[in-house]
Amino acid sequence: MRTPHVVAVMGVAGTGKTTIGPLLAARLGVPYAEGDDFHPPANIAKMSAGHPLDDADRWPWLDAIGAWAHGREGGGVVSCSALKRAYRDRLRAAAPGLVFVHLTGDRQLIEDRMSHRRGHFMPTALLDSQFAALQPLEADEAGVAVDISGSPEEITARAVRALDALPGPAPQ
Repeated sequence: MRTPHVVAVMGVAGTGKTTIGPLLAARLGVPYAEGDDFHPPANIAKMSAGHPLDDADRWPWLDAIGAWAHGREGGGVVSCSALKRAYRDRLRAAAPGLVFVHLTGDRQLIEDRMSHRRGHFMPTALLDSQFAALQPLEADEAGVAVDISGSPEEITARAVRALDALPGPAPQ
C-alpha cells in the first residue's frame, strides 16, 4: 500500500468542494474536514454581506487548514478554495505533502448550482471575484484538475482515478 496524501479539494465557490470532499474522503478511507469551518466569524460575516475576502482575511484561515493537514500520517481530505498560488504555497509550507484536486467547470453551471443551494453564506454575486482571483494549478504543483460535470459520484470517481495516476506516493 502506498502512503496516502492529504488532499485539498479546491476551486471557486459552487464547484462542489463540500459535496465532493466527503465523498472523496470516504472513497480513500480518510477523515474529512470542511474548510468553511476554519473561517473565523468575521470572515463569514464579511462574505455574507457580499464582500470578498482579502489576503489578510485569508491568512489565519489558511494557517488553520494547514495546521489540520500537518502531520496527518494516515491522510485526509479538506475542502479549501485555495484560489491563488500563494495560498497553496502557504498550505504546502504547513503540510509539505499536500496534493490538490482542483474542481473545474463552466461558469454558467457553477452559477446555476450556487443559485440552487440553500443555507450557504457565499452569495452568487461573489462568483466573479472568485474567478478573478483564481490561479489554476501550475505544472510544478502536486495536483489534478477534475471536471465537475456529471453526478457527485462520477466527479469523485474521476478524482480518485486522477489521484491514482499521480507519480510517487498516492492515496490508498
